[in-house]
Amino acid sequence: MKITRTEIPDVLIIEPTVFSDDRGWFMESFNEERFSNEVQKLGFPKPRPFVQDNHSCSRRGVLRGLHYQAAPHAQGKLVRVVEGAVFDVAVDIRKDSPTFLKWVGVELNSSSKKMLWIPEGFAHGFLALEDNTQFLYKTTDYYDKNSEGSLLWSDRDINISWPKIEEVIISEKDQDAISVVDSSF
Repeated sequence: MKITRTEIPDVLIIEPTVFSDDRGWFMESFNEERFSNEVQKLGFPKPRPFVQDNHSCSRRGVLRGLHYQAAPHAQGKLVRVVEGAVFDVAVDIRKDSPTFLKWVGVELNSSSKKMLWIPEGFAHGFLALEDNTQFLYKTTDYYDKNSEGSLLWSDRDINISWPKIEEVIISEKDQDAISVVDSSF
């Protein structure tokens, strides 16, 4: 497993070791002990255990996010794509952080098998770049409706450079998300 820091040092790109031959390939997609040890080697605290797995399927142009859960149910997420491709975004919403309201975007796809570790205190979203994009993620806390929040994906104060897509498809919930100036964090 190879771990690379992004422009926001707390958000990590994880590249699993993939064993390939003429039959296909094999990889260990998650190992709690190895993941925790590697994160701690970088000077971070041991992540809380994952308690929930989520899976979505999106057609090209679907934009989901920017979602977060506030304390006491904040979620860390380990995200990956098993079919298709996304432009995945994490926005730092930790008020006391030196990277507050900064964002990082990474293309995740089924070919590279890269994953993204997004710790608690971040809003998260993605734009599907291909039809039938299968997106999986593990969370460190359960979904809690009373703790959920959404930031406007096109907020000018965050200014995410989303890839150009002919048609962006956004849920009503995400269209009605709040801007940073209206947020309480």
